[in-house]
Amino acid sequence: MCGLAGFLSGNQHESAEALLQNMARAIAHRGPDASGCWHDAVAGIGFAHRRLSIVDLSEAGSQPMVSPAGRFVIVFNGEIYNHMDIRRRIEASGGSVPAWRGHSDTETLLAGFDCFGIQATVEMAIGMFAFALWDKQTGTLTLGRDRLGEKPLYYGWQNGTFLFGSELKAIRAHPAFKATIDRGALSLFLRHAYVPAPYSIYEGIAKLPPGSLLTVSLQQHEPVITPYWSAAEVAEQGVASPFTGTAEQAADELEALLKDAIGRQMVADVPLGAFLSGGVDSSTVVALMQAQSARPVKTFTIGFHEPGYNEAEHALAVARHLGTDHTELYVTAESALDVIARLPALYDEPFADSSQIPTFLVAQLAREHVTVSLSGDAGDELFCGYNRYQLTQKLWRRLSTFPAPARRLLAKSLTSVAPQTWNRIAGAIAPVLPKAARFAQPGDKLHKGAGVLASESVDDLYLGLVSQWQNPSSIVVGGHESATQLRGNLPALKGLGEVERMMALDLLTYLPDDILTKVDRAAMGVSLETRVPFLDHRVVEMAWRLPLSMKLRDNQSKWILRQVLYRHVPRALIERPKVGFGVPIDAWLRGPLREWAEALLDQARLEKEGYLNPAGIREKWQEHLSGRRNWQYQLWNVLMFQAWLESQDGLA
Repeated sequence: MCGLAGFLSGNQHESAEALLQNMARAIAHRGPDASGCWHDAVAGIGFAHRRLSIVDLSEAGSQPMVSPAGRFVIVFNGEIYNHMDIRRRIEASGGSVPAWRGHSDTETLLAGFDCFGIQATVEMAIGMFAFALWDKQTGTLTLGRDRLGEKPLYYGWQNGTFLFGSELKAIRAHPAFKATIDRGALSLFLRHAYVPAPYSIYEGIAKLPPGSLLTVSLQQHEPVITPYWSAAEVAEQGVASPFTGTAEQAADELEALLKDAIGRQMVADVPLGAFLSGGVDSSTVVALMQAQSARPVKTFTIGFHEPGYNEAEHALAVARHLGTDHTELYVTAESALDVIARLPALYDEPFADSSQIPTFLVAQLAREHVTVSLSGDAGDELFCGYNRYQLTQKLWRRLSTFPAPARRLLAKSLTSVAPQTWNRIAGAIAPVLPKAARFAQPGDKLHKGAGVLASESVDDLYLGLVSQWQNPSSIVVGGHESATQLRGNLPALKGLGEVERMMALDLLTYLPDDILTKVDRAAMGVSLETRVPFLDHRVVEMAWRLPLSMKLRDNQSKWILRQVLYRHVPRALIERPKVGFGVPIDAWLRGPLREWAEALLDQARLEKEGYLNPAGIREKWQEHLSGRRNWQYQLWNVLMFQAWLESQDGLA
């Protein structure tokens, strides 16, 4: 795992080496083991690299690296798990076989580019990666990103210079960079709690979409993006040509494929372990790791003293059954709150999934013992794990039987009464209601339900359920929402039913832009490499071939994955309600975070900065403090932007 950065410019830079070193220094946490730069003044291209040595710790793995034929130069971030297979294909190709200097996957990639070409080699690769490649022969720069978006890559023209890097802070270190906030991206952030690809928080800087190659040159300024793999197409093809075997055969095939994926990802020249929450996904990964390991696998869990947020005891039970070398750390509110000050620097652009806090803490814990950690991320998206899938389907099937005008009228009627009034009405009649019909803050729930009633389609309903601010452009001064894959630019997803459609949309958006971003920045912030076996593209392709009935059966999610897991772990250790990996932000905002939040949400400050309209924000803040409403998600989005803005020189 590493960090990369660089520039392409027709302008001569006398201090190019110093510029590249500054860009590399900005992302030193991604690669503390070594640093390297390469610059061709005539071509106007420069590469910077920071190395976290995982495979081939020798100088033979150092970057930037030149291909055996001398045509290509690369900076690479990630791992190619089948690179030795690719080497054998190169050796069997009948062409010139390079004199291998070491056993790094970067060297393999370059030899593959020489032998097979760029796209053909990338299509052979099983792995997670981002790279920048200079072709000396054609004067072309190619950027590439892995199929599912595990590794980040930003790019864009700024003042006549094409900048690129693993993180925005590397791009910010170049003097050509102009830090102009994109108010459309800010609006999208308030809706989603992350800035969705292809946008970034800055004007002129974009994220390379997963599964894509980008080419650009001084003669061809407009970047050309070419997809080489499509999650949407994989979903469509899987549903159109489903697995036709029995459930037992499906479990056998899935287990064999997961074992192979996990076995490949256990290869490292440094200590390796895994995150373990005790849930289905991480327990499956750890069980299949331990089945292939002669020694106890090192596992790591974060625990909380608050019962509603703690899974540590379940993780410990799974670890004991599997015989892992388990480490757990119970986190106090104070230690979790200490992380908040680090979030703007860690995430580099506004990011507001509050599980970023425990994610950083478990990464920090793991890094004290290992350099690589496997995780169970993506099991929810691939095997129908989120409760919202079933909830949305059931809601829409009931709502769609009523005429849209009637639903809109009812929604308007519900929201015409203030939540506090609904609360008083509910309080007055509560004594005559059964316990099952009594809810805390019923007015809040009725207003949320009104938004559901007004939905025009299942996509509209789903967008509402995954949105924080429902009309974020009204909060942003000069705000607007650009098209995304959830709004305005929805993929066709032909043949997919309601639940499958939501799973696919999550795979395209929420997974790379939230989950994988959260894990990458948190782990790389402490120089820890994370690997995600469920995102081996062969596993993704098989998961989409499995019919929905094998994922969701008798209201139980991840059914087929559970069948694999129960071959290794007793059912009794796993069967329990799903617990999110979160923290009690709602209570913290009324308690230990109140003073910090009040300063960031100060009306005069908001007006002076000129990005956010204070009125709606202040109203929600006062309602939250009073306990009348729970606006933790909306307020956390605003607070994370404000904290990020405060950390940016020259912007706040």
